[in-house]
Amino acid sequence: MNPGLIGKAAGLFAVTNVDDLLILALFFAQAAGRPGASRRIVVGQYLGFAAIVAVAVAAGFGATFLPEAALPYLGILPLALGVKAAWLAWRDRGEAADTPTLAPRALEVAAVTFANGGDNIGVYVPVFATSGVADMVVYVVVFLVLVGVWCLGGRFLATRPVVARVLGRWGHVLLPAVLIGIGLLILLG
Repeated sequence: MNPGLIGKAAGLFAVTNVDDLLILALFFAQAAGRPGASRRIVVGQYLGFAAIVAVAVAAGFGATFLPEAALPYLGILPLALGVKAAWLAWRDRGEAADTPTLAPRALEVAAVTFANGGDNIGVYVPVFATSGVADMVVYVVVFLVLVGVWCLGGRFLATRPVVARVLGRWGHVLLPAVLIGIGLLILLG
């Protein structure tokens, strides 16, 4: 394996997925203390990212499944999930702080990951289109390994005492706000 290619793949992943760390931290904070919730977040993150990579690889080979004009409409997914989370937070606003909120489901995490990946697709397609199959495989393998690292990073952030206190106190507001913001940015972008 070419170490330079691995470094380029890692750098490309990091640059295009920085925003996912915040989203993952919010999801992990929301899932705190709920059995199986962390696993669902990881599964959802992998499902969503696998869909991003599949579209980018297909487009790199010239079989574009999503026309460029359709990409902004992916913003509807996080926007809808954000509105739903905001509604639930508003509806439950008078209840005790220890009242459990719904932990994110794998398909919700996957939908947010995929919808937030329009920029990833836009960056990955030309890279994949100009790479040979062997190099494309290296990119994909590095990306999939780094999804796990990102999940660990998001969980790490969510469990830091200062971050956990902030997310515990404001996560019910931050998650809907971030999802709505991402949805609007995608729709308007």
